[in-house]
Amino acid sequence: MSRFPRGFVEDLSMEEPKTSLRRPSICFRPINPSDLERLEQIHRDLFPIRYESEFFQNVVNGGDIVSWAAVDRSRPDGHSEELIGFVTAKFVLAKESEISDLIRYDSSKGEETLVYILTLGVVETYRKLGVAKSLIKEVIKYASSIPVCRGVYLHVIAHNNPAIRLYKRMSFRCVRRLHGFYLINGQHFDSYLFVYFVNGSRSPCSPLDLVVLVLNYVRSGIKVVASKLTMKHEEKGLKGVKCKDNMRCLLPTQSKRNLASSERVSSGYDYV
Repeated sequence: MSRFPRGFVEDLSMEEPKTSLRRPSICFRPINPSDLERLEQIHRDLFPIRYESEFFQNVVNGGDIVSWAAVDRSRPDGHSEELIGFVTAKFVLAKESEISDLIRYDSSKGEETLVYILTLGVVETYRKLGVAKSLIKEVIKYASSIPVCRGVYLHVIAHNNPAIRLYKRMSFRCVRRLHGFYLINGQHFDSYLFVYFVNGSRSPCSPLDLVVLVLNYVRSGIKVVASKLTMKHEEKGLKGVKCKDNMRCLLPTQSKRNLASSERVSSGYDYV
């Protein structure tokens, strides 16, 4: 297994929380060495992917991984600092990332980076409390505070619909579908790649944007051709009109100026 495993986000299903007897007080802090055992246990419970001890050591010791822990300070019996959710992430160079072709670079900023979310999870009893959303916001806030950071990105297994809906609501952009990205118990599963751009960064044109742009261009072209054919047909009809007693006939016309203006409107592009 590579030093950093492929990122995996748990199924953020919308079960009713089982903490309804009291109002939880959710707080966020860095993950520290005392969280090691609990962190390993939650990963085993939530994810079908197994992570090596080196990964957890990097998380709790703040090696190459940044992390946030969610805790419920209202829990009794000394459990107020016990993890009920977490997110782990790492920095990657934008030009060496798998979305390097989607980044609009600014040469004046030097080496630009991205934050890649490795794992994100919330224990079942704390679902539907906005914990996962708050953890993601912590990552976005952190990435936005670094001038050379261009965005936050992650992978989601294709059938994890609750997580996909969450990222879309948070304005992440789905830029790719990766076939057979995950190998779980000998079976391959597709993944979606989501990106949230920060610090004014924006994809020059994602593949989906390109398709929409081409379709809009074709649609606009069809409208222009149809408009011109209609005008030619009307002109032919007007040529056949005769006036009695050599009287001058006044027929409705369209000035060249108005016609040009009309064509400009018809041929305008719908930008994405």
